[in-house]
Amino acid sequence: MAYTQVSAEDAAELLDAAGMAGLVGISPLEGGWANSNFLLQLADGTRLVLKVWNERTPEQVEELIAHTCWIAEHGFPTPVPLQLSGGERILTKDGLAWMLLPFVEAGWLASDSDSLYSLGEVMAQLHAVPVCDGLSSSYYMGFRLWEDMFEHADAEGAWSPFLRQLEQESVRLKEDIPDDLPNGIIHGDLFPDNVLGTSGKVLAVLDFEEICAGAIALDLVMAFVGFGWQDGEPVTERWQAILSGYESVRKLTATERAALPDLHRFATLSVAAWRYWQFVMNIPDTEHADRYLEMTARLDKTLPF
Repeated sequence: MAYTQVSAEDAAELLDAAGMAGLVGISPLEGGWANSNFLLQLADGTRLVLKVWNERTPEQVEELIAHTCWIAEHGFPTPVPLQLSGGERILTKDGLAWMLLPFVEAGWLASDSDSLYSLGEVMAQLHAVPVCDGLSSSYYMGFRLWEDMFEHADAEGAWSPFLRQLEQESVRLKEDIPDDLPNGIIHGDLFPDNVLGTSGKVLAVLDFEEICAGAIALDLVMAFVGFGWQDGEPVTERWQAILSGYESVRKLTATERAALPDLHRFATLSVAAWRYWQFVMNIPDTEHADRYLEMTARLDKTLPF
């Protein structure tokens, strides 16, 4: 979904700031619900991704880049924005942050057992990276966003059955999810359109927009929310593949295992809440207005853990 239209002249300006030239083609890329992504093709055969951040301030993007560089320096497979003139990694245009990223030659990660085993391994590698300075301990797509939605509903008289359900779930989940779960850096949004891979192997994890320091088991269940369901039903074999890959690097604690059902419910509701916020409250009247219902329909299904 492209919110910002990018012309060849716009792209050339950013390429010039990166000391590159010879643009021969520009086309929109799939993926990205809160930013605009374009593929740039250069005369020398180089391909780059141009990203415009539509829902983050340049200051927030600078902070996010610092965190991304930190995890990349620790060997985690995620692309880092190119440096521009002066050493910065973004160009601010019309109040928005623009950047260039290396293009990873791969498609979205599949849901076969080898791919999901690799995803589990990569998650555990992320969770071993030390928490960097300045990283938030608040997961925005969770309770923070929910509270913002409740305030908006109060101000606009926009309460709905879903928001009342979310309000009730918030109270219960805050009580039931332990406060002492192992913490570390989490991605927070491990869905297929954020993971690139091929031949059963993860090549790159993208879009650390929800990065924070939190309960690391949340990433595990979020990956299952994103990759582990088919036709509205959980697929046990997919969960087993994710978990096996993860535990080949790091074993879950007994407390984490016991918390998996509540964490999965929290993850599912967080995705539903984000979709409701984005496509019902923030950008209404699109074909995506009912996307949150895919998640709420899962809440009463029997899970493989």
